[in-house]
Amino acid sequence: MVAESAISTTIRTAGFRLWWPRSMQPTERPRVKICCIASLAEAQIAIRHGAAALGLVSRMPSGPGVISEEQIAEIASWVPPPIASFLLTCEQDVDNIITQQKRCRTNTLQLVDSLTRGTHSDLRSALPGIAIVQVIHVVSPESVDEASAIASQVDAILLDSGNPALPIKELGGTGRRHDWSLSRQIREQVNVPIFLAGGLNPRNARQAIEEVGPFGLDVCTGVRTDGRLDEGKLSALFENL
Repeated sequence: MVAESAISTTIRTAGFRLWWPRSMQPTERPRVKICCIASLAEAQIAIRHGAAALGLVSRMPSGPGVISEEQIAEIASWVPPPIASFLLTCEQDVDNIITQQKRCRTNTLQLVDSLTRGTHSDLRSALPGIAIVQVIHVVSPESVDEASAIASQVDAILLDSGNPALPIKELGGTGRRHDWSLSRQIREQVNVPIFLAGGLNPRNARQAIEEVGPFGLDVCTGVRTDGRLDEGKLSALFENL
């Protein structure tokens, strides 16, 4: 039982709550999110190997793993509790995000770009019980300030290696590592769970845990071969953790 005097925050995922202290400590055994799930069969494979969350990618300006909203809704309706289903959306208008989530019916929103119309509070009011995860693309030391400024508005932050400033935005699935020392700074400064993404694979997952200590690892291309989920790589990932 959590002491009444403890300062804490909660995340609502698949109908239950995870509790963590206000001061984020490094995680030795992070949760694993397998992203770019392409089918119900891939969802079943990922969960069988130990995934705690699945990433379902809607329309994007670039990058792998995009599936239709109909497929996302089908997979999300099957995912058993307590597995989290993440809708990856590049929408920047809150009204569009709300409408999209109601079509897809996932229990978590992953915002891969910044909001340009509306606020995170608007999302929370319109979608009670839906967890909100904001992606921060770690491109410079300024990303640390960006994450710190937004932490109080969301349930978690996901650190990725995209580049929203390009003419064709990169909003995930690049397969590139960013500067993990910046990710560690963010984890030490913010008061919400950190998911680490970008270039993760079975060979460097342990290093990522030691250097960053994230609450969760988000893996896409690192467990795929020719675009398909590779059970051998999945097994190796979880064994190395």
